[in-house]
Amino acid sequence: MFASGHAVDIVLGVIGLELLWLRRQGWSMATAGLRLAPGMLMLFALRAALTGLDWRWIAVPLIASLPVHLLDLARTARG
Repeated sequence: MFASGHAVDIVLGVIGLELLWLRRQGWSMATAGLRLAPGMLMLFALRAALTGLDWRWIAVPLIASLPVHLLDLARTARG
């Protein structure tokens, strides 16, 4: 289950359900998406590593998660 990446697929599915729940609680798509996106990007990198993909498929989502996280922090700080 782990070597095939299916465990990560399950976690991503749960995050998708969390996104739907947040939307029903009144969060905007931008706020909910920015809050969840860094973790999802790290999970994509984990899935790439577990399934033996080239290092670029691991590095790109990991690198992309930082600016998305910083954008979320800046947006949250502005209030």
